[in-house]
This record gives sequence, structure tokens and C-alpha cells, in this order.
Amino acid sequence: MPEVAAPGAFVQPCTSVVMPCYNESATLEQVVKRVLESPYVSELVIVDDGSKDGTLDIARGLTDPRVRVFEQPFNQGKGAALRRGFGEATAPFVIVQDADLEYDPAEYSQVLVPLLDGRADVCFGSRFLGGRPHRVLYFWHSVGNKFLTTASNMFTNLNLTDMETCYKAFRREVIQSIEIEENRFGFEPEITAKVARGGWSVYEVGISYSGRTYAEGKKIGWKDGMRAIYCILKYSNLGQRFRR
Repeated sequence: MPEVAAPGAFVQPCTSVVMPCYNESATLEQVVKRVLESPYVSELVIVDDGSKDGTLDIARGLTDPRVRVFEQPFNQGKGAALRRGFGEATAPFVIVQDADLEYDPAEYSQVLVPLLDGRADVCFGSRFLGGRPHRVLYFWHSVGNKFLTTASNMFTNLNLTDMETCYKAFRREVIQSIEIEENRFGFEPEITAKVARGGWSVYEVGISYSGRTYAEGKKIGWKDGMRAIYCILKYSNLGQRFRR
């Protein structure tokens, strides 16, 4: 188990970063640079999800040996890309990184610490804890997020503040033991429910957030919110009884 490093101390690379990409040519190179600057990163697994804007060409042009690029045959969604990426991960820990600039890879240390010191099997980075900076954007998005997180908590008996966060980190054997069924943004409530059902130790830490507008490339919409409600019910213990 890699040790938790004191500030300024040597950090052992121990993390697979899984990055799903769909039409992110404007930001991919910059976010990859930030990811690879983290001393915790041993590999970056990029899964291009059928991009049509040159994202795949940019990814294939990256020369750092830690970068591994995989191509989906057509656009299937974030969950499908993550399913592929998790299966390819080889490091002891795995963290999800979107290919935009909303989340800061410099904060990997905060999300990974509960895993590195053996307290947690899974750690969520919350945009609503710790008073860290976040860009002020859509009111109804924040309302929807809090509603979905509360609904998820009711069915999982967890007390998360940000179920929909991108920054989810796992021990590799945990995430690779979970069958991911959702192809789109339903991944978030699905993985939360399955982690809760698995009885793994879950931590949550505060992170910053620099959200983007729809004009800047934000993709999630109200239909994904409706799907999230369905997934909260479907993957809960109650939902599993009806599926049997």
C-alpha cells in the first residue's frame, strides 16, 4: 500500500486516471497536462466515445508513455466509456476525470488520502463541502443535484452531499468487481447504489469546481436527471427485489 506523503515529500505514482472523452478537442490537451503533472498518476486511460471533432487524433498524438488511448466504435455515453476504462486500469487506485476543465487534478491528493491511508475503499469529491471555490452558474442545476443526492441517500442510507460528482476514486479491485450497466450519466446513481450495497467504506472530501455553461460544452440535461431518478430506484435494494 503506497504511503501518504507529507507535504513536499516524494509521492509514489499509484493511480489510474480514467478519462471518458466526447468532442473535447478544445480542452483535452490542457486537462491531460494537468493530470500528468500530478505525482499520484501512474497512467492515464483515455476512452474516446466516438468523437467527431478531432479529439481522438489529439489523444493519439500524446507522447507521454503513461497515456493509453482506447476508441469506442460509436458514441455510447459516459457510463459505457468508463466501463471500458475501468477494465483497462492497472494501478492500485482508480479515479474518474472528465476531459473538460471543471475539476482540478491538483486536488487528487485530497480525494486519494482516505484510500491511501486505508480508511476508505471509495472516496467522493464533493463540490459542496469544505468551502472551496466554485463557479456560480445554474440555480436549477444545484436544486436538481441536491434533490438527486437526497433521493439517492434515502435509498442507499449514505449521507453524501454530492452524489453526481465526477471525482470518484476507488480501490481498483472494488471498481473492477462492479458490473456497470448504465451507458450514460445514469452511471453516477448506479455506482453509488452498488457501492452502498457492497458494504464498502465510503468517504467524502471537499473539492473546488469550475463549472461550464452549455455554450462551453456542458452536455448533461433534464433527460439525464429523469434517468437518474429511475436509476436510484432501479439499483436500490428495493429495486433489486423487483428485478429478481
